[in-house]
Amino acid sequence: MTVSNAGVTAPPGRAPSDPKRSPGRSGTRTAATGKSLRERDKSGYLFVAPFAVATGLFLLLPTLYGLWMSFTNQSLTGTGSEFIGFANYAEAFSDPQVWQTLWHTVWFTVLSTIPLVVVALVMALLVHTGLPGQWVWRMSFFAPYLLTSAVVSALSSWLFQPDIGLLDTWFAALGLQPVGWLTDENVAMFSIAAVTVWWTVGFNFLLYLAALQGIPQQQYEAATIDGAGGWRRLFSITLPQLRTITGVIVVLQLLASLKVFDQIYLLTAGGPNGSTRPILEYVYDTGFTNYRLGYASAISYVFFALILVFALVRLLPSRKEA
Repeated sequence: MTVSNAGVTAPPGRAPSDPKRSPGRSGTRTAATGKSLRERDKSGYLFVAPFAVATGLFLLLPTLYGLWMSFTNQSLTGTGSEFIGFANYAEAFSDPQVWQTLWHTVWFTVLSTIPLVVVALVMALLVHTGLPGQWVWRMSFFAPYLLTSAVVSALSSWLFQPDIGLLDTWFAALGLQPVGWLTDENVAMFSIAAVTVWWTVGFNFLLYLAALQGIPQQQYEAATIDGAGGWRRLFSITLPQLRTITGVIVVLQLLASLKVFDQIYLLTAGGPNGSTRPILEYVYDTGFTNYRLGYASAISYVFFALILVFALVRLLPSRKEA
């Protein structure tokens, strides 16, 4: 007696067998999937390879070579590449010029970072509230950031020119005495900080504006229904929502200000009397004017270690809060 497959009932807990399904097809599909994943991994490596090669040639190798150089008495003239241990580092810690220029760098960082955060926040709030002609405000706030340091320094030199500069001309018209914007030791650093704020505040402005646009409008609507005014909404909703981006902006701005070199070198060359000389300019002078590449490398790595410690101290609490 012949029984058709259609009339066979599968035992409980077992699915009926499919005569059309090959028992080895699942393994073949898994192997094919694994093979395709491996092929995609290889293609990913090919896309990453150019960047990895460029990073190794122009970042990792120079960094390692500079670290090795800091333990030698290497000169720019090509003479003297003897290993001298930590002698350069010991000299750097006892060099008064290192600490003086480091203080100038820290002072510039304080003068520039605070207004770069506060002014950027105010600018973003003004644009976000709906000022007429927002595209004009956005363009005018961000446009200076697109300029190069050479252009900014040229404009600033004309602005701060003694007696015939724009600012001194205005002061003379008001019956005020001219100011040595870049020649007075007590004023020069403030002038450079003001130029830096005008030049770079646009980047922080965009970050704040993007963060403001990400705040849900329902929160403001609910607060308005509860009777909260504009100032109350600002301090109870807006500023708390901007806490994270403010921390990011502060860290980025501190790191950028600590690495200041271009505008100071082009405007004052560290003067007058070395009152605006940052530590990176001292590194430059040591390596390319005094030809002491080994000692300049040691100063650079001391400064790098200080920045690294500061960044870790500042970022670890933020990670714990997150």
